[in-house]
Formats: sequence, structure tokens, C-alpha cells
Amino acid sequence: MVEPVTGLSAETVRANLERVTAEIAGTGRDPAEVQVLAAVKYVPLEELGVLADAGVRLVGENRAQDLVAKAEAYPGRFTWDFIGHLQSRKVRQILPHVRYVETVASDSVLAQLERHGSADTEVLIEVNIAGEADKSGISPSELPGFIERCPATVVGLMTMPPLAGDPEASRPHFAALRELALGHGLRELSMGTSQDYLVAVQEGATIVRLGTSLYA
Repeated sequence: MVEPVTGLSAETVRANLERVTAEIAGTGRDPAEVQVLAAVKYVPLEELGVLADAGVRLVGENRAQDLVAKAEAYPGRFTWDFIGHLQSRKVRQILPHVRYVETVASDSVLAQLERHGSADTEVLIEVNIAGEADKSGISPSELPGFIERCPATVVGLMTMPPLAGDPEASRPHFAALRELALGHGLRELSMGTSQDYLVAVQEGATIVRLGTSLYA
């Protein structure tokens, strides 16, 4: 079981943000083109103020009920994305609070977006780029039809590559997602976590989802 992230230091988080920004620049990318999203699944509600004090503005939550509670506790302090597995019955709860739903991957979620969203609702489609049987996301071959059926505005793609000790192992999966996005004229690429975000940046990520690399 993962322990909650407690005892956060604004100074540490700020320094880590600055380090990440410098590392992104070191890849040759403009840091202004890469959004650093703080993943807060394990950050208790009462610790979020520390992130705000450190300059964190974009955050992502995996659990619908926690996103709603945290967003309501810190109105106007953060921009929220939903980054976890999305149950269709939770769509209505999160839509008033989020900028993007990054994990749209089922027809049942599309039905709820049609019912509770609008043409202005912006989403990323989760693609199971490696075809892992135990991972959510649509297959690359399903993408054209899925985009066509989506009642919301599709702005990008998201993926989680297979877990690997070597960040380079993620590169072909990130490159494949980039090519899919280019082929469909989508601007956002949410890919890369604390273990492999620099490879993701090199392959075109516009959003990287960081946890431990920001907090420790």
C-alpha cells in the first residue's frame, strides 16, 4: 500500500519544479510548451495548500470523489485534470471541476459525456498503446471511430506505457502516440511520469504527470 504524501515543503517542491523546468529546457524543448501536472492521488487534501504556495497550478487526481472534495476545498487555486480510470457514473460529478478528462476510453463514458457535457467539454482519449491486457485504454486501431463518436471536443491523447526500469523502454510507445496524435491533428500529448518524463518530453509530450519527482 502506498503511503500518503505528508510533510510537504513548499521550498522543496518549488526547487523541484525549477529543476524539472531546467531539465525540460535541456532536452531542447521550450518549457513553456510542456505543462507539469502534479499528480495528487496520494497527497491529502490538507497538504494541497503547500503545493499552491510552491507555485503548482496544474494538478491531476485519479479518484472522482477526491477530485471533487479537493477542488471544492481550494476554489480557484488550481486547474484540475482527471487522470485516473473513469467510471461512467462519475462523469457528471467531475465535469464542473476539470479542464480536461484525460482518460476517456469507453463508450459508456462517451454516453455520459453526451448526457452531461457539452461541445465545449475537452477530453483526451486514453490509448493502450502497447496492447496490455490488464490496462485500460482503446487500441490505436479504434481511435478514428472513437473520435468520431465522441460528443466532446477531443484535444489530445494520453497513454501509460508498460512499467519498465529503463526510461528508454518507454520511447517507442511515446513515439507511437505522437504519430497517432499528429495523424489526427490533436495538440495535447499527456505522457510521461516521474520515471520517464524526459523521454516523453523528447518525444513530444505537452503534459507530464509527476508525483515523487516533485515531492521528495
